[in-house]
Amino acid sequence: MRGPDVLVVEDRPSLRTMLRRTLEAKGYRVEEASDAPEAKARLASSRVSVVLTDLRLPRGSGMDVLQTARETDPNLPVVVMTAYGTIEDAVDAMKQGAFDFLSKPVDTDHLLVLVERAIDQRRLLIENLILKEEYAARYGFPQIIGEDRALQEVSLSLQRAAPTDTTVLLLGESGTGKELFARALHHLSLRREGPFLAINCAAIPEHLLENELFGHERGAFTGASARKIGKLEMANRGTVLLDEVGELPLALQSKLLRVLQERTFERVGGTSTLAVDVRIIAATNRDLQKAVEEKLFRDDLYYRLSVFPIAIPPLRSRRGDIPLLARHYVERFCHELGKPVMTLSDASERRLLSHDWPGNVRELANCLERAVILCDGWELTPELLGFGVEGAAPPPTGLDLTGSLSEVSRRAAAMGEKEKIRQVLSHVDGDRAKAAEELQVSGKTLLAKMREYGLTEEKRGGRGDR
Repeated sequence: MRGPDVLVVEDRPSLRTMLRRTLEAKGYRVEEASDAPEAKARLASSRVSVVLTDLRLPRGSGMDVLQTARETDPNLPVVVMTAYGTIEDAVDAMKQGAFDFLSKPVDTDHLLVLVERAIDQRRLLIENLILKEEYAARYGFPQIIGEDRALQEVSLSLQRAAPTDTTVLLLGESGTGKELFARALHHLSLRREGPFLAINCAAIPEHLLENELFGHERGAFTGASARKIGKLEMANRGTVLLDEVGELPLALQSKLLRVLQERTFERVGGTSTLAVDVRIIAATNRDLQKAVEEKLFRDDLYYRLSVFPIAIPPLRSRRGDIPLLARHYVERFCHELGKPVMTLSDASERRLLSHDWPGNVRELANCLERAVILCDGWELTPELLGFGVEGAAPPPTGLDLTGSLSEVSRRAAAMGEKEKIRQVLSHVDGDRAKAAEELQVSGKTLLAKMREYGLTEEKRGGRGDR
């Protein structure tokens, strides 16, 4: 459920009621407080968009409310109300950071204009801050770079979902930065002081994933010499990201559904039911609806996970952000590698803009890291880019064109799959988990394809040559 939009702090019940009714008539959610201590408690328990407070209160003052609000969130706008003859106090409050002031008796039209303006300013501040480096540096906030409208829509969706405990499903291709957005959601939430833990469901073998999520009791299986706490328990009062949730085995899907419905579970080998207070964020590059139709994913779990879906756009659909991202990564890698800051040549920038980036932001980052390592001068030229695995080798030739069209098509598809898998494995130094993620398939599917195309030995560093 959405939190209150406005906190009204006023000691006179009649005026407080009038203000609440005026705001509610315009669709705002309102929370009330009659003095500074009560306002402080409300600010600690709720995330509001604007505070409306009288300067004269029976316990404390509006200045105390202003100070508490700014300590809670420096970007939270505070509108102070003041009686005629005490305008100096209102001016002083604005010097201390108040957004504006409102004279009594309150003009309701002016009140609504100020509240709307304050909320709009807060929205714009957060929308900009979520994308800016200074926010990351100041608050340890995940750095999300881009100015494309589609990315701003994602930012606004994150802001709407963050104050709630609603389960969010992040949808997007591999490499679009789903974990970054999950971390952003956590940092914007009321759970930001709690832990954030990410689990890649595709990278952990099925028989270990249950143990990783739920932990185990001593003696639960051979080698379980002590109790182990699982990630869900470790993240109590925080957030857990289930990345590539579409790869979650059916047997574990029912246990996850119980966590979402009842907030309870048992450790592996345990009999005690444990309660956990954790928010679940799920992420996937798969079509979960199709997986439900194919009976590979539980429909009840899908509906629980997709309460608030957010689609993250691929890099090719926001090409205007590519130069921003490129400059950011070049500066970052130069700093990390102890090299002087380099620039991208115009030709390099055009090359980056013309590429489709199937691996999205991750591919762009890998491409530029490699270019910075190879560059001995001050300018990154096109030949240093390489574009990752794409373009690293010419497409396979020598296709057997005998037989029917369908037979030729099958052979061509197999050759393409084999070459793509070979290139990706080479690119990630044989790391099957990374390769599966880049190819957007499960680890099982990748291993089966490698065996089918005789690539298993190649993955092991060419030991088959012995």
